[in-house]
Amino acid sequence: MTSASPEHYPVNLHKAYHAHIYFDEQSVQHVTGLCEHIATEFGLKVGRIHQKLVGPHRRWSVQILFSHRDFEAFIPWLDAERGDLDVLVHGVTGDEYKDHTDHAYWLGQPVELDLSIFEKPR
Repeated sequence: MTSASPEHYPVNLHKAYHAHIYFDEQSVQHVTGLCEHIATEFGLKVGRIHQKLVGPHRRWSVQILFSHRDFEAFIPWLDAERGDLDVLVHGVTGDEYKDHTDHAYWLGQPVELDLSIFEKPR
């Protein structure tokens, strides 16, 4: 298991966040268990467990919605429990391009995103 390095660890700077957990056929059971725990223990909104590509994500993923109030408890727990899963954590500011670039942090290895779907700032 790899943890985020201190210089790349998520920082609580925004009011709202998404965490996108990436998985594959071998890890779908692991991510399903994580999502059940996140919903029941943290009370966070868990999106669909997409076994297809959705949005800018080039791997299967599930989205978790949370706020700055949940950040300090949820992020360290997620980092400890994710195993080998890679997770994108980003602020939700209304600028989707910046949210997925400037406001993005990774737990695990960065996953290439299809940023062409977002309007790039001028």
